[in-house]
Amino acid sequence: MDFLDFLEFRITDIIDIILVAILLYYIYKLVRGTVAINIFIGIVIVWGFWKLTQLLEMKMISSMVGGFMSVGLIALIIVFQQEIRKFLLMIGSTNFANKRNFLKHFKFLKQGGIVSQLEVEALLSACENMSKTRTGAILVLKRNNSLDFVKSSGDVMNIEVNQPIVESIFYKNSPLHDGAAIIEDNHIVATRVILPVTKERNMPQRFGLRHRAAAGITERTDAVALVVSEESGKITYVKNGEFVLFNDLGELAVLIKEDLL
Repeated sequence: MDFLDFLEFRITDIIDIILVAILLYYIYKLVRGTVAINIFIGIVIVWGFWKLTQLLEMKMISSMVGGFMSVGLIALIIVFQQEIRKFLLMIGSTNFANKRNFLKHFKFLKQGGIVSQLEVEALLSACENMSKTRTGAILVLKRNNSLDFVKSSGDVMNIEVNQPIVESIFYKNSPLHDGAAIIEDNHIVATRVILPVTKERNMPQRFGLRHRAAAGITERTDAVALVVSEESGKITYVKNGEFVLFNDLGELAVLIKEDLL
């Protein structure tokens, strides 16, 4: 039957499905934890409905949905401009050419993945103590994109992450407390770093310069950031320029480990 011809798979069809799955996976990683995830899910549902109507040869509804998809493409580019920029940065990153880092992009194919070497619990314990004493801090966690363009604005370090070190860096009388600390793997590689500030005008007034700087660096790269407010002591997690909600430090630890996979 002609209707069942689509069940006859070729090798190219399998490759096509795998490539689409990989593409959707990376798009999901870029928008996961942000408000854009709802838009992404909605687009996938509409696209699936469109393809179903084409398969069933429902010409009228198919043409209507197809027209919406084609006209809405420009709007989607505007809505997802930050995510598209990060996707292109990920593809064009110099780290991608490195064999070791290239394989990291495909570690989701392995059972359970590989958790980053970062001592997340020690880092969050330091943040918790700084929260209690209302010690302001901003920590940027590198993922795939290079942060060399901001590291050069601070002091180069190579210190293994542990709770006392993180707290001592942001101690109010420390010469290193002003600015951000950059963390790669499990090492603090730079302190007193000056970060680009977001130009987002709709950010609530309660967020100060640290939060705007955290949003700025996570808009421009795929890094994530932790901010401890000096005014309220609240710990904030920032990704893709958005503030990610969490209930407690245990849930935050899970979020960070997932994002650093």
